Amino acid sequence: MKKSTRILLYTSSIILLLFVVLFSLFAQRNIPVEKLKAKYATGNSKFLPFMGMQVHYRDEGNPKDPSPLVLIHGTSASLNTWDSVVHIILARPNNHKRIIRFDLPAFGLTGPNPENNYAAPYYVHFVDSFLTQLKVNKCIIAGNSLGGGIAWEYAVAYPNKVTKLILIDAGGYPKKNEKGSLGFAIASMPVINKLLLFITPKSLVKKSLESVFYDPSFVTEATITRYHDLLLSAGNRSAALSLFKNRAPLHSGDIKTINQPSLIIWGEQDQLISVDNAYLFKQDIKNSQLFILPNVGHIPMEESYLKVANAIQAFINH
Repeated sequence: MKKSTRILLYTSSIILLLFVVLFSLFAQRNIPVEKLKAKYATGNSKFLPFMGMQVHYRDEGNPKDPSPLVLIHGTSASLNTWDSVVHIILARPNNHKRIIRFDLPAFGLTGPNPENNYAAPYYVHFVDSFLTQLKVNKCIIAGNSLGGGIAWEYAVAYPNKVTKLILIDAGGYPKKNEKGSLGFAIASMPVINKLLLFITPKSLVKKSLESVFYDPSFVTEATITRYHDLLLSAGNRSAALSLFKNRAPLHSGDIKTINQPSLIIWGEQDQLISVDNAYLFKQDIKNSQLFILPNVGHIPMEESYLKVANAIQAFINH
């Protein structure tokens, strides 16, 4: 055997051995969803067998409300992101709202859909079909980030079913020079992103959350654990990568067709979707009002939940 061949084989063996060692040290296995249900499907959680999934949702408040408030979370989040806002609104005297929230396909305890389809039209169809299952004919729809994009697209597709629209740091316009999060950046890298199917350390989730929240005190161990646990729920990592791989730009021109009264809430220090987008939404949606939150990042309903709850309630009651 030639010396060069022996060196190549030796080097390849060392690299393979290092990879095996690193994989054994840092790889995280999927967590069975049944195990996570015991931890996160608490209180009013329900599961609806629907479109080939067991959709995790909570339906709370006044069941006779003719126009419930529907809350849609963002990428890599879950219905838990709305916990504080929902608690505040429902706990207030003389509250008459019904509030519905759910884990989108690819996330939380709902997990991947059997079609492996995470394009915008699929999510709009999912929301409409899900609300039909709950016999909701009209609603006030709200969404954050990815959920915000789904919310306004739903309002465009079904204008007669949406009485009011609430957008919180919503997707919609082309990206500019936002800093973004480390996790999202890696998920968008071909080849390298495949490693996230096996190696998704808590430290990566922590680093990503540090760019999502402006106030570092909100990046608690409990919050990191929740996001990490639900990311590792069986099938979610693969589904999330599929979403990033096949993500197509939204038709931002459609935003100008929105006629419903709209509330735009934005964290001024959002590093994922610049606050400049808030002013674009305000400009394009004629019947809208804008509420900017200083010293707040990408998910105001977690970082500034009281102000967000107050703003939503005032808007709903107006």
